[in-house]
Amino acid sequence: MEVDDRSDNECKRAMVVTAHPDDAEYGCSGSVAKWSRLGWEVVYVLCTDGSKGTEDRNVSPEDLAKVRAEEQIEAGKTLGLKAVEFLGYPDGYLEPNLEVRRDIAREIRKYRPEVLITTNPNRDLLSSGYIGHPDHFAAGEAALSAVFPSARDHLTFPELFHNEGLEPHKVREVWVMSFGDNANFWNPLTEDDVETSIKALKKHVSQVSNPDEAGSWMKKRRAELGKKIDAKYAESFQKFVLG
Repeated sequence: MEVDDRSDNECKRAMVVTAHPDDAEYGCSGSVAKWSRLGWEVVYVLCTDGSKGTEDRNVSPEDLAKVRAEEQIEAGKTLGLKAVEFLGYPDGYLEPNLEVRRDIAREIRKYRPEVLITTNPNRDLLSSGYIGHPDHFAAGEAALSAVFPSARDHLTFPELFHNEGLEPHKVREVWVMSFGDNANFWNPLTEDDVETSIKALKKHVSQVSNPDEAGSWMKKRRAELGKKIDAKYAESFQKFVLG
């Protein structure tokens, strides 16, 4: 079991690639809050427009997408993000195709993160209450493929290099969310990190019907993960160090 005990000078740039607004708040926003506190530059890349996530039949997809983008921007301000990039693919229909991979590779080359977090590309069926969202798997697969080899090689998507002037970039580490107790890497968090992440989650008003209950669940879960490493709070990941 590896615990993140690096100094704040070892890395300074990070990126989180997810499918929807609020995915990162649930999955890794404690780590994002910690990075921002340590002076890192953190960028979110959202693959879809979030236009399907409602049971309200009076809301159009276009209006919902606008609301969810605004919510994500406000959550980003709470977390201290450098930028939020919206790729704009339709919610619910995301595929890990070459177009999505190219667009993520573009953001990697543009912002040059040393660490990238994304979602698990595999449906593990370990929980009896959640079977997973296909957009999450697609975003994870596209992001991992963008990291290696698309963002690294100038001959992959050469238009990024020749037409847009984006130099290739090698991501140093990839952290994959949603492994819980089966993770190989644990990031300890402070109380302030957790509280900041909960404040960010509560910005997603259209998605969080009971903010206090959601915040309590997030705090309890991170406390449970923290016990694994004798920390007050933690988030866990499957970590890959790339050569």
